[in-house]
Amino acid sequence: MWKLKLSEGNCKNDPWLTSLNNHIGRQFWEFDPNLGTPEERQQVNKLRNDFTENRFLTKHSSDLLMRLQFAKENACEMKQLPQVKVKDDEEISDEQVVSTTLRRALRFYSSLQAEDGFWPGDYGGPLFLLPGL
Repeated sequence: MWKLKLSEGNCKNDPWLTSLNNHIGRQFWEFDPNLGTPEERQQVNKLRNDFTENRFLTKHSSDLLMRLQFAKENACEMKQLPQVKVKDDEEISDEQVVSTTLRRALRFYSSLQAEDGFWPGDYGGPLFLLPGL
């Protein structure tokens, strides 16, 4: 199973790789065939097959493997906050609607955040702006 490794300075003994900060902040994928449960390995294979089938429709990978890993590591309960549906012509006047939507958004993005504070992975749209905000 593939696992995303983050912020590890583990290239000290390799003479061909040099870095001024010991590769801190580096992200790389590591493969271990015995990692995870059989159900998790089956889910990873399903995500890989879905990407292979849709790679010409969706140009980036959407980081589905990373999202699966982070959902397990950074579990947050989204069901506690109800999803708010607003119609196109509806005026939002309730503060509770806005605060619920913002809380859901913060929970979602915090589940994608790495332990050292940044959002790793493939470019998936406006997410590249988020660390600056």
